[in-house]
Amino acid sequence: MKNNTNNTERRKFIKNSALLTVGLITAPLISYSKSEPARTTDSIYLIGPQEGYSPQIGTLLSTMTMMRKWVIDTVKDLSTEQLDFQIDDQSNSIGAMLLHLAATERYYQLNTFEEMEWGTWGEGIKKEWDIASGLGEDARKQIKGNAIDFYLSKLEEVREITKKEFAKRDDDWIFKSEPFFNNELTNNYCKWFHVCEHESNHRGQMKFIIQRFQA
Repeated sequence: MKNNTNNTERRKFIKNSALLTVGLITAPLISYSKSEPARTTDSIYLIGPQEGYSPQIGTLLSTMTMMRKWVIDTVKDLSTEQLDFQIDDQSNSIGAMLLHLAATERYYQLNTFEEMEWGTWGEGIKKEWDIASGLGEDARKQIKGNAIDFYLSKLEEVREITKKEFAKRDDDWIFKSEPFFNNELTNNYCKWFHVCEHESNHRGQMKFIIQRFQA
């Protein structure tokens, strides 16, 4: 009788230990499988879901927000003369590049939000943005004489449209694809990552120019 009791207790102990072990092993997995909470602080260095946006769109937007802050911090104290500075007659000014960034974002809005084939937007849009989009000689002649607030307000105006439109869409939309870069299937995530990466590229050029006129 005593042996039977011991065997029964042993089985209970083994069963409970197994359940406890399973719980310890699976609890972290369950925790990691959940979506990260939306960011509720103002830190630009917390890349991830954002309140008011689907998880993937929020994560993308957090990356874009960080990059935009870096661009603004690079140029916010520049004078009009510095914004107009050109290294040579073939180079673009920082002012022209800032307006170019706004134009790029505006055109990707039309392509992805309104599903317009690239370049098919109306003449009014082209008149406002084509020169900045194309840079080159026309931009060197026409984009000058503006204070930094002019460029920052253009960037903010366009970004507010992006944020508003992002909030209307979900992760199915961000992964929607069509032939685009090199006529290969390209999803909206890639297009908007390019907008962010594009700012990084031009920020590098801006920093180079700043080093030249500060030397």
